[in-house]
Amino acid sequence: MTSHQISGEPGDEAPIRVVIVDDQAMVRQGFGALLDAQADITVVGSAEDGSEVVDLTRRTQPDVILMDIRMPRLNGLDATRAVKAMPGLVHPRIIMLTTFDADEYVFAALRAGASGFLLKDSTAEDLVAAVRIVAAGEALLAPSITSKLIADYAQRASAPPDTSVLAPLTERELDVMKRVATALSNAEIAAELFLSEQTVKTHVSRILAKLGLRDRTQIVVAAYESGLVNASR
Repeated sequence: MTSHQISGEPGDEAPIRVVIVDDQAMVRQGFGALLDAQADITVVGSAEDGSEVVDLTRRTQPDVILMDIRMPRLNGLDATRAVKAMPGLVHPRIIMLTTFDADEYVFAALRAGASGFLLKDSTAEDLVAAVRIVAAGEALLAPSITSKLIADYAQRASAPPDTSVLAPLTERELDVMKRVATALSNAEIAAELFLSEQTVKTHVSRILAKLGLRDRTQIVVAAYESGLVNASR
């Protein structure tokens, strides 16, 4: 399978703290070795099942969790919900690991609070860049996953979208929201709309504030649920 190339560069801040949760020991060990080899990333813990995630997260305080979406006892979807519900904690960003770019859990995982998805056969470069991107607050959705996500949600939706939730947004904010929902970065949105990257960041911040959303991934979900983005666009 061809992997999606992702950009991401290390910064000068403290190392990004990562936890890896996967029922396959080879995945935990392989990903752990790749990430620990980076100067700006440190693996602070690992687990073989989602049921261990809450306690591990509380103990290690990671910035990013790599979470297998399919595990035998507690799947990644339920584990993500559990982590996001933890009180008194700066919640880590969660990257769901999947073997399938059309996994049926994709939309549910985004709604549960996942920041993005990574295919398990991605390159080492993509894995490292994904951790950096999500730690920086960006959503991580490869185009192949995004297009299937839109089509799948449009097919499953049983009621007309509620467009009223978009009422607080300006036309420019709607333009930015559409592009966030199709997995464009701030730089790419800036180029398309002939804006500065800082202006795009300001628009994204205003969208989050006006709609009461937590992060860019929730912008993606809101765009699909409101009908701003759909399978025919």
